[in-house]
Amino acid sequence: MILNYKFKNFMSFRKNVEFSMLAPKSKVKNRFPDNFISSDTGAEVLKTAVIVGENAGGKSNFVRSLDFLKMYFTDNEHVKTYKSIININNIKKDCPKEDDTKLSYEIEILVSEGIYYLYCIETDFLGVVNEKLCYKTQYKQKYRQVLSATRIECEWNCQIDNEDCKCRENHKDISVKYKLDINEFESELKEQFEKTSENQKNYGLFISKLALLGSEHAIRFTEYMKNCLCPETNVINYDIYKSMQEEEEDLRILKDSRYLEIFRMIDYSIADLKIDDEKPFSKTLIERKRIDGTVFARELASDSSGVREFFAWAVQIFKVVYENKVIFADEMDRVLNPVLSDRVISFICGKEHTGQFVFTTHNVLHLDLKNYMKEQIYFITKEIENLESEMYSLADFPEIRYETSKIYEFYMKGILGGTAVE
Repeated sequence: MILNYKFKNFMSFRKNVEFSMLAPKSKVKNRFPDNFISSDTGAEVLKTAVIVGENAGGKSNFVRSLDFLKMYFTDNEHVKTYKSIININNIKKDCPKEDDTKLSYEIEILVSEGIYYLYCIETDFLGVVNEKLCYKTQYKQKYRQVLSATRIECEWNCQIDNEDCKCRENHKDISVKYKLDINEFESELKEQFEKTSENQKNYGLFISKLALLGSEHAIRFTEYMKNCLCPETNVINYDIYKSMQEEEEDLRILKDSRYLEIFRMIDYSIADLKIDDEKPFSKTLIERKRIDGTVFARELASDSSGVREFFAWAVQIFKVVYENKVIFADEMDRVLNPVLSDRVISFICGKEHTGQFVFTTHNVLHLDLKNYMKEQIYFITKEIENLESEMYSLADFPEIRYETSKIYEFYMKGILGGTAVE
């Protein structure tokens, strides 16, 4: 489970962004017993959160920031900051020798073994600048350090040795040195770790090297980042996107009887599914039952766009409830009516699990303090002066009380921000 997530200087976000999934400490959470998970180690963590904002405000960039962080672990050979993902207002010079703009992340999680991890990383165009992993076994304990890596020396030669160089990627003959601190290993393993980190350039995370050498903490954390954190961003219809990926685990989930329970939320006349092994997201047969008891079937590709998309999104909901995954969904409900959206959230909150579901939306009907705590509602807005995104929680507005019946009216009037400005 994610407890806290912070990042800085990613795309439209320049200032430090703070996102928390911790339940409030106040007694108000007692009104929403299904909305959070109480761990045996002392943390109380939210199951769901909703992020509201205008078009082009930065909601997708927030989800992409997690996707980029996860890429450090899944595509470990290319750990560096690219000019295309840095906030444009923070790039003062094209030449990296004159502008060392950095991207930073901090994420705090609780894994299934009951261990908390705090991971921080800062990168520039050459690679890792700082990296740190800490752990604890109780929520109120102090963190103990597992790994610390800090770059202390850095030299490189530009491929274009003149003042007109405008490319941040033209570099060669890179030489870097790091100060390493590994508290968990014996001296022999420390020596091996230091050798694997010699001549460290822009390839790989230190935590990944530590995992290869057998560090249990490094293994748990890297496995979580690769397998449990699932930021879902796409520029096409989600059913087409899933069809193009052809993941084996999707087919396994589609054939699980519990999946049908989720998919039927879109249409309770659906009685059964005949999953096509070759093209499950287009050739699967959906069987429906009429009032008179007769059954008819049609291929998924011939059904409505809403049904096709929810068929794909239901896979992700399954992962949350039955596989304890953390899903960040970008505009999942753009084709879903408000009733179905509420039905999905109620289903996730009503089940016992340690998964989490966070989604972005334009649907102001989610601004409802009867279903959500203030800490579960976030806004993203874009400043008109510099086109930078800002993220904040409804909990930052103490004047908004739970007795207020129409939060969306405050939002539509621009009082809460996150609406389009002229």
